[in-house]
Amino acid sequence: MKKSYNVEVDCANCANEMEKSASKVNGVKEVSINFMAQKLTVEFNDGADEKAVMKEVVKACKKIERDFIIEL
Repeated sequence: MKKSYNVEVDCANCANEMEKSASKVNGVKEVSINFMAQKLTVEFNDGADEKAVMKEVVKACKKIERDFIIEL
């Protein structure tokens, strides 16, 4: 399953770093952050709990940019 979320990211470099960090979260098959569109797209592994995975994705992104905002 693939879902897109509106996000607020301050810079393109931060978006790249958050993408790398979020891609390491269990349950994430693929992730991309489009800085210009302010969109985060996540493809989940089969059988993954979307809410639990997104909670971990947000934690991973906040390690890079503490004021990271995502609209779940």
